Parts: sequence; structure tokens; C-alpha cells
Amino acid sequence: MSIKSLGAEGWMVDVRPQGREGKRIRKRFATKSEAQQYERWIIATQNNKDWVGKPADRRQLLELINLWWLHHGQTLKDGEASKRKLEIMDEMMGHPRADQINHAFFSDFRSKRLLKGIKSTTVNREQERLSSVFGSLIALGLFHNENPMSKFKKIRVTGSEMGFLRKDEIEGLLKKLKGDDLLVVKLCLSTGARWSEAAELRSEHAIRDRVTFVDTKNGKNRTVPISDELFKQITGNKRRVLFPDVDYVNVVKQLKSVAPDLPKGQAVHVLRHTFASYFMMNGGNILALQKILGHANIVQTMVYAHFAPDYLMDAVRFNPLA
Repeated sequence: MSIKSLGAEGWMVDVRPQGREGKRIRKRFATKSEAQQYERWIIATQNNKDWVGKPADRRQLLELINLWWLHHGQTLKDGEASKRKLEIMDEMMGHPRADQINHAFFSDFRSKRLLKGIKSTTVNREQERLSSVFGSLIALGLFHNENPMSKFKKIRVTGSEMGFLRKDEIEGLLKKLKGDDLLVVKLCLSTGARWSEAAELRSEHAIRDRVTFVDTKNGKNRTVPISDELFKQITGNKRRVLFPDVDYVNVVKQLKSVAPDLPKGQAVHVLRHTFASYFMMNGGNILALQKILGHANIVQTMVYAHFAPDYLMDAVRFNPLA
């Protein structure tokens, strides 16, 4: 295995990654740097002797992030945002090579993040994001070592408080709003839609007392019935974009004025929690709620189960003092 100088003609990679009897690979490059990168890639990916340990992959993490983006990331709804966050992680880590990343390396990185006051949930998401890069590349046959993040336990996080609006707070909020702000809030409270799903609704998505939310978090469209009265209100102006004048900042301001004690960081997402909470309190079915909210897994929806009127009522009926 070697890289040879060809003088003015550049550099030649001449390797047999599978051993003396294996296939010989030769390729010419204009610069030594390109030749070295190619040699490392060949060594890491072309050794198919499973009984011989795979050589460590010495490619830069940033190179793997770009490879992940090219073959997988760009197909994801949040792919661009994930790529930017991964690039920021790479910079914070000091631009490591793949073979430098292991449990001890990430544990050190995680400790420094926590000391800076970064939330455990954020650090856990960073871990998931980095692990998914290696996992995706392994599945695609583009990374031939083990996932260095596998079996690395995430930080245990206690359940966060989930707030919802009381009836008087709902009435107070509706009185403070008007125009598109009022209509979007009504739509969120009536359907459990995320703010962006409701605010970006178009006329073709509202048909026959039903609204269809597209470009959702999980990428699947979902349709939810609404009252005839609300349907007429949101479609009355016959605009292609139903809520062109909605003001997110104003809605958040009015929310805080009527419910100043809401858990930190919830903002307009409390409207979705409010819908789900009252849905269960009024006797709604948990499976129906899953479909309405668009949760891929019932476990996500079960956080609202305790609002059901008969939730664990056997504790009252069957306790020793009953």
C-alpha cells in the first residue's frame, strides 16, 4: 500500500486492500491530499475479510456528515437543519476523525456541554443525531466499523411538566385576539394542530368541514373534522393562504398575559396540549387522539391518558379502606 509521486502528473494511489492476493487498485490524483483521502477510504471500505479486523476509519467526521447528507440526510424533512447542527457539533468537538470518536470521547464532550448549562434533553438529542449518522452510513454500506455511539447510555431525564390552559384562560385569550391570530388559535384548540401546521394552512386544505394538515412533523398528512361554524370562519375571506396576517409574537405575548405560570418553553405548543387534555377529560378515546395528533407511536399519546375520567379509578374502589 503506497502513494507515489508522479512529479508534474500528480500522485498515484497503489493499494491491495484485501491483501497480497486481492484486487489491486490504482488511481491518479492531482494533489497528495486527495490521494491520502482516497487511500484511507479504500482501506476502510474495501476490506471484505470478515475474519480480519477492519482497519480504523480515519476519515474526518465532517467528511462522514457530508456523506450522510448526500446519501440520506437530504431526503429527511429536517435534513438541512440536522446537517447544520451536526456541523456545529463537529466544530465544538474540534473536528475529530471517526476513529477518535468513542464512549470516552463523547462522555468528555457531554460533560463540557452540561457544565456550560446545556440541558440534558439537548445533549441527548445531540447524541441521537451523531449516532444516526453512523447508523445510516453502516446501513448503506458506507461505514464498515461499528457505530461508536452504540450502547452509550443517554442521560436519564425526569418527565417535564406539561401545562394546559384552564377554561377561564382560554376565554381570556380568545377575548384578547382578533383576525387571523384568533382564527389560528381557534383552529389549534379545535384540532390539536401544531402552530406551523395551522398557520400555514391553504384554502385547498380546507374542504367540507375538514382540514388536512400537510408537511407535518412525521411527514404524513392527516385530516381532522372541525365544526361548520369554524369552517365558515376560516374560509370566509376566500384567500389562497388562509392566515396571511397571523402574528406569532403577538399570540405568544397574549398567552403569557393570561397564563403567566405556564411551564418554560411551551409557548403556543400549549394549545396542542390543551386540546389533548380536554379531549381525554371529556371522555375521548386514546387511540382516536393518537390519530388526531398524528403520533407515530401510542406511547407518545399515553402522556394524556391520566386525564381520562376513569383513569386508575380501581385505586378508589379496591383500596383496603374502600
